[in-house]
Amino acid sequence: MAHGIEALLGIKLPIIQAPMAGAQDSELAIAVCQAGALGSLPCAMLNAEQLQQQIGQLKTVIDGPFNLNFFCHPMPEDSPAIQDKWRAKLQDYFNELAVPDDYKSTAATRMPFSHTVADVLEPFSPPIISFHFGLPDKALMNRIKGWGTKVISTATTLAEAKWLQINGADAIIAQGVEAGGHRGMFLNEDLSTQVGLLSLLGQLRNQIEVPIIAAGGIGDSESVQAATLLGASAVQVGTAYLLCHQSKISQLHRDALQSERRYHTALTTLFSGKPARGIVNRVMHELGPLNPLVPPFPYGGKDMAILRQYAERMGKDDFSPLWSGQNPDACQSICATKLTYQLAAKL
Repeated sequence: MAHGIEALLGIKLPIIQAPMAGAQDSELAIAVCQAGALGSLPCAMLNAEQLQQQIGQLKTVIDGPFNLNFFCHPMPEDSPAIQDKWRAKLQDYFNELAVPDDYKSTAATRMPFSHTVADVLEPFSPPIISFHFGLPDKALMNRIKGWGTKVISTATTLAEAKWLQINGADAIIAQGVEAGGHRGMFLNEDLSTQVGLLSLLGQLRNQIEVPIIAAGGIGDSESVQAATLLGASAVQVGTAYLLCHQSKISQLHRDALQSERRYHTALTTLFSGKPARGIVNRVMHELGPLNPLVPPFPYGGKDMAILRQYAERMGKDDFSPLWSGQNPDACQSICATKLTYQLAAKL
């Protein structure tokens, strides 16, 4: 049964633009908000100054709700031994690209939500915050809710959805395995638990009382309508926005999304240490998308980011995370505001 999610989130259209770190900034979120839907800003890779700047830009232009997205993963210990084994596995690529031996990888940039981040957000009283990989601890949740903020998080299984509901989520994103980018899975790391959106909605619709937001493979008005018929109160759309004018993806990524390669995606841990869906490229093919030597998230992406930097200078996407879901034909090179209206056409 559909819920009044428009009233819950203060939006006119039950459409959420998926936060896509590295692919967008506030410009895309603003364009979606201007259509009456919910634009999202990926914040997990922003420092305090960048966060203030981006939220400031949102609030200057948007006189309504917007979504700020964060990760809340546990931070594992950074193991030099694990990192050295992975670097050794990649060494031939470093040699091929003539990366200097003394080139040091940067610190992990994907940091979990914390009270330090909350200190930056508090003056803004953000209307909506969404999380990937679970929820923050109870003290942080209480602090956020104290601002009047609505909290959304991602579930990839019925067990995760039940956990999120018990722990205070106001709405739950049901992320089918078709979805591009990082899987939101957090109760275990077993990829065999991951199912398609239709199956996931079927499992959740009679078990979950808070509104359900469908995500994965949705890119046109017909799929939006189908998700609502299957019990979703709203949809979250990511891949379809990647070719929009406001997207910040590279030309290499744009070219891949418009080539025959777009039909071949896989879940891979190579670019961060957590499973994420992207277009298969050289390094995924040669090392295997789920190589066991990859360091744990978020440390898994440090060395690959160096290879990506050097290869992209040569016009190669061999080491680039070409995030995409399984419905790339939904992508259009149009304004994100126009795409949002198209998505809502049959509602």
